[in-house]
Amino acid sequence: MYYSDIFYFLTIILFFVSLIASSVVKSRFRKYAKDQTANGMTGAMAAERILRANGIYDVTIQQVSGTLSDNYNPTNNTLNLSTEVFGGNNVSAVAVAAHECGHAIQHAQAYPLLMLRKSLVPVCNIGSMGSYIAILLGILFSMSGLITLGAVLFSGIVLFNLITLPVEVDASRRALAEVERLNLLTDEELAGGKKVLFAAGMTYFISLVASIVQLLRLLSLANRRR
Repeated sequence: MYYSDIFYFLTIILFFVSLIASSVVKSRFRKYAKDQTANGMTGAMAAERILRANGIYDVTIQQVSGTLSDNYNPTNNTLNLSTEVFGGNNVSAVAVAAHECGHAIQHAQAYPLLMLRKSLVPVCNIGSMGSYIAILLGILFSMSGLITLGAVLFSGIVLFNLITLPVEVDASRRALAEVERLNLLTDEELAGGKKVLFAAGMTYFISLVASIVQLLRLLSLANRRR
């Protein structure tokens, strides 16, 4: 069996693992969304408390559509919380909102890895599209050079995922520290919040591994075409 075939099967396996991980995240979120906070704290309220406690007043907290579509946008300083998180007075909502606040704190403090990831977004977008075009043309015309070029462009995605993982882990660390410091959740509730964020963090790890396997598969394919 060729190495590229091995990478092909690994890619399929990781695809299903990522689906399972995504299912676990949703399951954890739903489980702890049933646990209402003892103090009635909602995701939006928690976000405002955390931001103000860290001297951040230029970030707008707004509600957006979608499920688990929560994010912090550093380009326009907006903390976007899904409907379930924005108005949900439960452990999951507070944990997710706090995580996004972790990114806002990173931005306010110019956390190096977050700044690097932000600068790589346009490059990564171009590289992502360019890599698939180069690989497709390389396969159609049996040109290993184009496949290699595609692999090089795809390495930008690997780099982005490599940087994203510690950024997300750090945001969760900051979030849990703020939730505990500001007494937004009880000790028992905080334990549930940690489980929600840990499950979410695993999806970034799987994405990183999957992108590395894909890169190795492309390099192996280029080598076979020579």
